[in-house]
Amino acid sequence: MSAWQRAGDTSDPAALLGRLSGGDREAFADFYRVTSARVYGMALRVLRDPGYAEETVQEVYLQVWRTASSFDPARGSAMSWLITLAHRRAIDRVRSEQASSDRDNVYGAADTAAGYDDVAEAVVRNDEQRAVSDCLETLTAVQRSSVDLAYYGGLTYRQVAERLQVALPTIKSRMRDGLARLRDCLGGQSRDHGGRAHD
Repeated sequence: MSAWQRAGDTSDPAALLGRLSGGDREAFADFYRVTSARVYGMALRVLRDPGYAEETVQEVYLQVWRTASSFDPARGSAMSWLITLAHRRAIDRVRSEQASSDRDNVYGAADTAAGYDDVAEAVVRNDEQRAVSDCLETLTAVQRSSVDLAYYGGLTYRQVAERLQVALPTIKSRMRDGLARLRDCLGGQSRDHGGRAHD
């Protein structure tokens, strides 16, 4: 058994993936606990909808459970592998929703009532996007920069620390505090996902 597969390691994503590939359900729970905040944040940034983001997170971890054995630590970090899976899944959801929206728009063009529904939906979506944007503005400069680089740039904590020239423990602390502040700000929109991420 390699060092990254030690059963006692409950915080290192690579070690947990090694155990998870063997069907270890406890390792899966630990992996979710350690990584889900980043996956949710990235999905929310791409999708701009807490409900869609939560559904995408569920799909990502189902995929992880099924394909953990395909992770190769020689090709990159566990977080990079996971964020890549999550980003692809979120983009797929965007494309799917866009295709569905396009079909609805074509159908609704002949139906005046459907036109009103489209406008109402657009207003709701704009309000949700504005809420996320407003909440991001409540973060400190370091928190906002860290979130941008991690979720939008796909960088690891260490890479974010190097980019911002800030100590790694400080970056981890700022990210944790920033995510907590975002979840508090978004309130009911994110339902109970935030609490699960920090269990």
